[in-house]
Amino acid sequence: MARNEQLIRQHKLLQILEAYRFGKTIEELKTELVESLGLGTLHVRTLHRDLLALQAAGVDVDVHETGDRKVWKFGPRARNSVKITASATELIALSMSRDLLYPLAGTPFWQGIESFWQKLQEELPPGVRKHYQEYRQTLYVRGMPAKSYQKQHGMLATIHRAILEHRVLEIEYQPPGKDPQKRKIEPYAVVFYNSSLYILAAAHEIPEGQDRIRHLKLDRFLSTDDTNASFKIPADFNLEEHLGQGTGIFSGDKPLNFKVRITARGARWVTEDPWHPDQQVEAQPNGGIILTVKAAHELEIIPRILALGTEGELLSPESSRKKLAALLRQAANQYE
Repeated sequence: MARNEQLIRQHKLLQILEAYRFGKTIEELKTELVESLGLGTLHVRTLHRDLLALQAAGVDVDVHETGDRKVWKFGPRARNSVKITASATELIALSMSRDLLYPLAGTPFWQGIESFWQKLQEELPPGVRKHYQEYRQTLYVRGMPAKSYQKQHGMLATIHRAILEHRVLEIEYQPPGKDPQKRKIEPYAVVFYNSSLYILAAAHEIPEGQDRIRHLKLDRFLSTDDTNASFKIPADFNLEEHLGQGTGIFSGDKPLNFKVRITARGARWVTEDPWHPDQQVEAQPNGGIILTVKAAHELEIIPRILALGTEGELLSPESSRKKLAALLRQAANQYE
């Protein structure tokens, strides 16, 4: 069993026990865990081990007899042992992070953020709350898209369950300008990028050893169904290394080196907002730079060069340079 699955179950157990003052039987706990986490199965022995693990970690939880029932519930030490404290500066940082994550509204992630935020608000001393409220009036988060994933709540729950249980999903997916497609995927993770959610998954029909990884935007999912088939994530797959290969969220086989000549004026913009942490910058005598950056797909780079206008020129790869030239000719014809 994966370690993170056990931690998720135990964390949810704590939330359930906190919500029910008079406790729950182990069967009731099992039912609520299965429903809230969307689990396929859960054995009572597994749940009992989780409760014992919480006890071993020092949580005041134990079984009590009430009439003909045996219920698990918190003891007095559990309810008074944890107090949430925060400074005004910590509150400001947290509230700005909350604003940045607003596109997650309606998802289980946002529910967790809101639940924690409310608990924190209730525990704050009046002076800290007043200082935070005054300071927060001077800081704003702008530029966020007017979107949320509330409508995809059910699909996201199915995907999350499939990730935890390593289950193959059959999805209906509609890329822009194309008809809906039926696909089978092996979901690895949910990625939050530029205020959108992407499902990082392997294409089930492609044999191992080939380029199987896909980044599928959740906005384009029409349906998700569990196939009851299971899969294994390759032992050599590293999510952080995979995502660090490019400047964006496009999936590709191997990242390519893109070389861009940028004028002295344009160089200021690129140094202010780097395209990638590992980009290489070669200074030129005229004050410009030659930028070398890796990307998994040319569409991660071409829009950035177009945004530079005449301040940037793609030098290589040659195939991407030709594609960019064709796009510019089409644009010029459109505006003539």
